[in-house]
Amino acid sequence: MRTLRWLVSAQNLCASARWLSWAEPCKSHKPLVSLARMAHTSSTPAPPKDSNTPKAVTPFEEHFSTQQKDKASFVQVLDLFCGRDVRRRGHVEMIEAALKWMPEFGVEKDLEVYNKILDVFPKEVFVPKNFIQSMFNHYPRQQECAVKVLDQMESYGVCPDVNTCFLITQTFGKLSHPMKKYRRIMYWFPRFKYTNPYLIPAGIEADPVSLSKYCLERIADDRDARITVYQLPSTEQCDDGTIKEHTHLVGIQSQDQIALLEEHDRNYPVLVEGPFNLWLKKTCVNYYILRAEPSAKKKEKILDPERSLYYPIYLDLDLERDLGEDHTFDVDEVDEGPVYAMCMAGDEKLLAKWIQGLQETNPILGEVPVLFRLTSGPQELSLSVKQTDSSPQDSDEETTQGERLRMER
Repeated sequence: MRTLRWLVSAQNLCASARWLSWAEPCKSHKPLVSLARMAHTSSTPAPPKDSNTPKAVTPFEEHFSTQQKDKASFVQVLDLFCGRDVRRRGHVEMIEAALKWMPEFGVEKDLEVYNKILDVFPKEVFVPKNFIQSMFNHYPRQQECAVKVLDQMESYGVCPDVNTCFLITQTFGKLSHPMKKYRRIMYWFPRFKYTNPYLIPAGIEADPVSLSKYCLERIADDRDARITVYQLPSTEQCDDGTIKEHTHLVGIQSQDQIALLEEHDRNYPVLVEGPFNLWLKKTCVNYYILRAEPSAKKKEKILDPERSLYYPIYLDLDLERDLGEDHTFDVDEVDEGPVYAMCMAGDEKLLAKWIQGLQETNPILGEVPVLFRLTSGPQELSLSVKQTDSSPQDSDEETTQGERLRMER
């Protein structure tokens, strides 16, 4: 009977709403429209409106920006957040802000700090209670945040430890996505630890001489190459009380390069070119090379096969080549000229001292002219503004004057 009453009342309500829609508009239609809205309460679908309200700033973002940039201040902010609330509301935003500020504090490679960040999560709250919860990604936002922490550890080469496994198990359980990520890292990291044959030593960026030696050995790729330190970085106090700093100058040259330089044609000059950039992790260093033009090689005397009594005359024809093929340019056959030596200097003014040091093992440099073809670095690029009213004769005089200065240098 109760179900029958519900059906009758629903039929009467639909009839009244249909009568309201057929009724002619009049001045007193506002209460009827409100009654119709009461009969059909579902809202009309519409696209979502873009709210121009600014997003809420993380409250601990200001603490990271005002604190001193060191490990103790970073850990202090994390402890302050953990002691503020037992439930630790806003822990996801806090962890994302901490991951962003880690390079600023210099703790992006510290395992202890990563474990401290994972300790920010509330314990035993996100652990699934049954198999269905673990299958449907229990608390997905928190698990994605923990995976971001492990991803950043992987990108910086930080291997987790037993404490990391304990924190993940206590927070998300053994069947969670962060635990799967942890197991994959622990599986692949030990296997790829010693696969790099050019492993960069830690802390080598602080010593410019050791950094130059390592980079030159890596560029030369010759075990017989000899590294010479022409000048060590030092400071000197002048008579007027000013302190003058001396930068480093390190060069490398092999026996094959000495032999090539000895066979260089005296009629052609040798060139000092650079600086060329070389990236070593996040450190950019510059190096210079001593080279020659491709046309500076001595022309070997080719023996005419017609005048040889030991080798008969023959024709070397490539019959497999089609006439439609055009092999006018081949990368493997491009001749760029031989490289005689390389160096790394803290200042371009030390390149003349490098050439003087090379003359001890290469006396040919005292007979051959040396031209310096140097280019400015990216930070020194400047656009030369030419006047529109300048004549072509003035521009020619400027170019000749620049060439004279280069030759004098």
